[in-house]
Amino acid sequence: MRRAIIRGTGHYLPERIVENSWFEDKLETSDEWIRSRTGIERRHFAAEGQTTSDLGIRAARAALERAGMAIGDIDGIILATSTPDFTFPATATIVQAGLGMSRGFAFDVQAVCAGFVFALANADAMIRAGQADRILVIGAETFSRIMDWTDRGTCVLFGDGAGAVVLEAQDGAGTNDDRGILASDLNSDGKYRELLYVDGGVSATGTVGKLRMQGNLVFRHAVEKLASTADTALGRAGLTGADVDWLVPHQANLRIISATAQKMGLPLDKVVLTVADHGNTSAASIPLALSVADGAGRFALGQVLLTEAIGGGLSWGAVVLRW
Repeated sequence: MRRAIIRGTGHYLPERIVENSWFEDKLETSDEWIRSRTGIERRHFAAEGQTTSDLGIRAARAALERAGMAIGDIDGIILATSTPDFTFPATATIVQAGLGMSRGFAFDVQAVCAGFVFALANADAMIRAGQADRILVIGAETFSRIMDWTDRGTCVLFGDGAGAVVLEAQDGAGTNDDRGILASDLNSDGKYRELLYVDGGVSATGTVGKLRMQGNLVFRHAVEKLASTADTALGRAGLTGADVDWLVPHQANLRIISATAQKMGLPLDKVVLTVADHGNTSAASIPLALSVADGAGRFALGQVLLTEAIGGGLSWGAVVLRW
């Protein structure tokens, strides 16, 4: 069986670091309040004029370097984002040009915080089908551009950043001992769209809009749906939670991550956590976490990794892979 394995990871975080204390003279909040409810201590904000594609290009270069590849080795780019540079063209094409790639394909995927999981599953399907041998999968966001700075329930949560992985085709035996992506599970339910959305858009308002969220309801859905999609993906791979060496979740909120891990029977020492330093970077959070952990040498060949995320839509999903 043809599998998609991760050959390299990379990430980029903007230079500006914003500690929780930055919000204290702007909102009725405090460092202690933010930490205790979210686990977030700081986040990065893009500089003025710095775009989502700028972050994506830097993350992609880092992933290519770690993979020992050049851009000419890549057949396509799939970029997950909810904060594109423009309405069109796809931000992926801007990244493509920035990397000097003039062949192959480049397109965006929009599933908000679950975007990278959706992009990874799509790249895996294309590689399995023989449409590409190597694909750059990127998650990149500049959520600071859509924050309502008067809403302490949302603006303290999000940050900017980008992460990327290089996927490459490799033949396997067709068992769950193979390296690479073993299974995925993708879901959406549009009736919950008003729980987490941006109140602007090209067709609806002609404005960019600001992020709106019903945090308590999102939390309730998140824990249930993340545990469920993880179990489904693991079942499709012929594995169980006991087989998971590392959970690499969407870094939205430490309480959500902890509750989901507990529901799955996984101790926190098996969970990759970056939320304290990055905040919620939406579609960028999983590839950022993968890259940080990979760079620290935390993953060993043959280990089973589970990634999972939920975002606006609501959209949620999971991918199981063997490192």
